[in-house]
Parts: sequence; C-alpha cells; structure tokens
Amino acid sequence: MKKIFVLTGVILSMTACTTIDSETGQEVKNNQATGAAIGAVAGAILGKSTGSHHKDRALVGAAIGAIAGATVGSYMDKQEAEMRREMAGTGVDVIRDGDRLILNVPNQVTFEINQARIQPEFTVVLDKIAQVVNHYPNTLIEVAGHTDSSGSASYNQALSENRSQSVKSYLGQQGVLYQRISAIGFGETQPIADNKSKDGRASNRRVEIELIPVVKPESN
Repeated sequence: MKKIFVLTGVILSMTACTTIDSETGQEVKNNQATGAAIGAVAGAILGKSTGSHHKDRALVGAAIGAIAGATVGSYMDKQEAEMRREMAGTGVDVIRDGDRLILNVPNQVTFEINQARIQPEFTVVLDKIAQVVNHYPNTLIEVAGHTDSSGSASYNQALSENRSQSVKSYLGQQGVLYQRISAIGFGETQPIADNKSKDGRASNRRVEIELIPVVKPESN
C-alpha cells in the first residue's frame, strides 16, 4: 500500500506546479493540471488497497460517491486551502503529498501521557477538521496513532489504537460519517525523531490524519 502512495507522489512531483502559500509561507503544489494524468493511479489505489484498515475503502468509496480523475487536483487544492486556513495557529502541520493531505497533530495538543482521552485543546482542532471534511464528502479520513518507545511495544500498540479510535469517535460525533473514517495504531513502529531525547519522544507521540479523495477509476 505504501509503495503505491510513493509512486503517486513521484508522478505528481514531476508534473505539478509549485506555489507559495500566502498565509504560511510553505511551498505547496497545485495539482489541478495533473488531475487527469493521475486518475488511473488513484483508481488503482482505491481498488488495490490491502490491510485491515484499507480493505473496505473501495466499498466505502462506492457508497459515498467519487470524483472524476480530471477534477481531483482542483478538488484537493480547494480542500487544502480551506484546511490550511483553519489549522493556522493550531500547531498542526498540513502536508500535501500528491493527491492526499496529511495533518500532523503534535503531542502537546492531542493526549496526556498514557491517556486516550482527547484533551480540550484537541477538540478545538478536531472541530475545525470536521467542519472542513464535511464540506468535501468525497474524501476518506484515515486516523493513525503513534507513540514513542517508552514502555512495552504491546502497550504502545494498544495505546495508539485507542487514541485513533477516540479521534474517529469524536469526528463521528461532529457529523462526519463513520463509514468515511478508518482508525489504526502504529505504536512505536514509525518514529519521526530520535526516541533517545525528550524532544524526540515528544515528536513521536502524535496523531496523523490523512485525507484521501475517492476517485472514479478510468473507464476503458
């Protein structure tokens, strides 16, 4: 599954135009011109997903509707712009990777240590996320929980799963269709910083929310 996503990102990186976001100063890609070219690839992602948290994606996509490959770039450009506006000042990084958005929510606004109960600061962020994704019904939401390496691997795995489920439940309570949301925990297996330092462990304790458009497969 991850290999398919990497391939999509490579294709878009060769063809997308790059611009500077006026509010954040970050470099972002405008993929409107490349939507038609990636339609078939996005359809393949939708149809060939594997793993427990991806296995029903094609079925869910059919239920909520899909967008044409030629328009996916524009669709995600608009969703990205709205999400960046809502996340400004929250500490959440909005990352554009091809035809998907990744929201990296840092430890300080998610959960207390060893807890899966959502903190008040996190509810503010999730309310904004729910508001945006409710405007874009052809998007699937995948919530991934991550921990540092403190404690046993089995404990961290369970904690990350409980945290992702908490986020899924909260988003559902804000009107996002549960069928659109999948939740998975990766425990300590995908660190983004060195677990030997305090700051590194804090960076690894995070929640990533991935927004993926449902794209109609190309017809023969």
